[in-house]
Amino acid sequence: MTQKIRFDRIFRHIIALLQKNARLSNKELAAGIGLAPSSCLERVRTLEAAGIFRGFHASVDPAALGIGLEAMVAVRLSRHSRRLMEDFMAYVRMLPQVHAVYHIGGAIDFWLHVVARDTQHLLDFNLNYLSTRREIATMDTSIIFTSFRNPVLPCYLDE
Repeated sequence: MTQKIRFDRIFRHIIALLQKNARLSNKELAAGIGLAPSSCLERVRTLEAAGIFRGFHASVDPAALGIGLEAMVAVRLSRHSRRLMEDFMAYVRMLPQVHAVYHIGGAIDFWLHVVARDTQHLLDFNLNYLSTRREIATMDTSIIFTSFRNPVLPCYLDE
C-alpha cells in the first residue's frame, strides 16, 4: 500500500461490490452505492493509487483449459535458510503447473497448488520438477476432489 486511507462506509461498499463483480461499470457501481459517478470514480482511483486492488481477474473454468486434476503438494525442505526458501519460492513460481504457493509455518514449509491434465501429468510434474530438487526433504501429494474459494474478503477494520 502506497497511501494510507481511512476506510469509511463508502470505501468498504466499493470494495465489496468490486470483489463480487469487477466488471461493473463506474455508472453501475455508483448506482449500487448511491453516489454520483464522478465521486465514485474518484473513490475508485483513490483505492487504486493506494494499492488496495492487486488486480482484476477473470475466473476461468479449469476444464476449459484442459485441466482435469488439481492437487496440493506439501513440501518440506531439508534445510532452512532465507536464501534457500527464497530460491525455492522463485523456482516454483516459474512453473506453469503451480497455480499458487503458500509458505507456511509448522512441519510443512510449502503448500503448492498444482494443476495438471491428469494423474500421469501430475506424476511427471512431481518426478521432473520437484523430486529432482536437492533442497526438498519430503513431499506429499493430495488430490483435490472439490474446492471453494470465496472471492470476497471480509473487512476487519474498525470504522
